[in-house]
Amino acid sequence: MKKLMTVALVAALAVFGAGCDKLKDKPPAFHNTDITGVDYGKGFTLTDHTGKQRTLQDFRGKLVVMFFGYTQCPDVCPTTMSEMAAVMKELGPSADDVQVLFVTVDPERDTQELLSHYVPAFDKRFIGLYGNAEQTARVAKEFKVFYAKQPGGDPGSYTVDHTAGSYVFDRQGQLRLFIRHNQGPAIIAHDLRQLL
Repeated sequence: MKKLMTVALVAALAVFGAGCDKLKDKPPAFHNTDITGVDYGKGFTLTDHTGKQRTLQDFRGKLVVMFFGYTQCPDVCPTTMSEMAAVMKELGPSADDVQVLFVTVDPERDTQELLSHYVPAFDKRFIGLYGNAEQTARVAKEFKVFYAKQPGGDPGSYTVDHTAGSYVFDRQGQLRLFIRHNQGPAIIAHDLRQLL
């Protein structure tokens, strides 16, 4: 009887141990959309707000949060950038392993100088990226980002409708998440911690 109980206990521990192994292999639970393995968003070549050409490879080893917007955006863009600044505070020292990139969809007005004032105003570690009209269209297509000019009330004035979410790359440069607009710093920080 004692031997039978020992055998049963060993069997139970083996099953429990196997269950623990499965828990270790379980993918991280994200609040935002897991897009691991998609066949788009492979990279970009753009110029940063200091005039240096940048590619995704430049940020290997860090998480990259990439947002498409424009400096004269009245709501979504400043809200997103402020939210990401709050996320950086929430992450504490781990924030140094995260790079936020702001890609303009308004290359006509968003000059290097303008981006150099606008983007780091939210967090000095943030980088603004721009290209000419053709480069902007190419990168937007690569990331399946929609943007379109909408005429304003005055001649020559306009707004730009655009996709209102952010992409997250892991440390190896693989696209992993799509962050929906206005998620809140705690939720975004939770998901980034899963990848850090």
